[in-house]
Amino acid sequence: MSSAQIEIQIIASIVAVACALPGVFLVLRRMAMMSDAISHTVLLGIVIAFFITKSLNSPLLLVGAALMGVITVVLVELLNRTQLVREDAAIGLVFPAIFSIAVILITRFAGDVHLDTDAVLLGELVFAPFNRLKLFGMDIGPEALYTTGGILLLNLVFVLVFYKELKLATFDPALAAALGFAPTLIHYALMTLVSLTAVGSFDAVGSVLVVAFMIAPPAAAYLLTDRLSRMLIYSALIGIFSAVSGYWLAYLLDASIAGSMATMTGVSFLISYLFAPERGLLAHARRRQNQRIEFALTMLTMHIANHTAAHEAEIENEVVHLNEHLKWTPQFAMEVVGIAERNGLIQQRNGLLTLTDSGLKRSQQEFSS
Repeated sequence: MSSAQIEIQIIASIVAVACALPGVFLVLRRMAMMSDAISHTVLLGIVIAFFITKSLNSPLLLVGAALMGVITVVLVELLNRTQLVREDAAIGLVFPAIFSIAVILITRFAGDVHLDTDAVLLGELVFAPFNRLKLFGMDIGPEALYTTGGILLLNLVFVLVFYKELKLATFDPALAAALGFAPTLIHYALMTLVSLTAVGSFDAVGSVLVVAFMIAPPAAAYLLTDRLSRMLIYSALIGIFSAVSGYWLAYLLDASIAGSMATMTGVSFLISYLFAPERGLLAHARRRQNQRIEFALTMLTMHIANHTAAHEAEIENEVVHLNEHLKWTPQFAMEVVGIAERNGLIQQRNGLLTLTDSGLKRSQQEFSS
């Protein structure tokens, strides 16, 4: 593996973790689409700052992008507060309007500048190792490594310092306000952080991958745990896995690196969605099947108990007649009888079912409840 390959994977992993940290709170606040809106609308802030400074390396580009991200949030919330449109519709109105203005400005006034929309959307991760940072004439690594590393450090410090405030403002804003934690200020600080993260990662990975890293790993982690601290760690690990595996997928397929990494974030979420121990699709299906069997066992013991002393017991409690009386299919009736026998709830003699002591106790509990 060459040093360029290693550097690309390290930069992508750093971006993945930097995006996952604020992304966790966006997912928990049900504001996932806001990251998509911000990651596109910051382009207008970059364009305006470029027109003012005439430089693509000015730090004012970062400031302009962050301000535009906050303006996006404010506009969405102002529209939402009118109660004439819902939040998702407000995002759908604000985001294309601002982004399209940026695209028009670029094509009209900055067509010859390296600020094209393809670079913004897809990034230039493959070229990241070639843009080196030199200190006193000495090569100290790719520039993107320090840019994204600085953003990761900023996000990490913010989450660690304001962990309690973020947690309270996310799960109970009213209580946070009552305790004097200023949830509105925390909200806008978080949105500013999302803007800085989006624009800081543009040059390296593009906005599409920023959105993928910001939403998919936290959404996958949300299915794996109920604890915020673990969700942050799992999101970071899933992001790193998606970045590294996405790189090698692109290498094998000779395809876009950003596209392959975004695909792997989707694959990671799909794996979590299917196999998460408590909230996965398979666990949910297994839980529903167990509930169905438990309900059927209860019905069976109550049915047998209800007819044991009656003169029709020899008919009602026969295995072959269960499907008629309980409206079960013959296969399901045999399955339930088999499980009931293995659990010691019933016993079978010449096709006639009777309750054991455990079965009688269970039916009495259900009758009395």
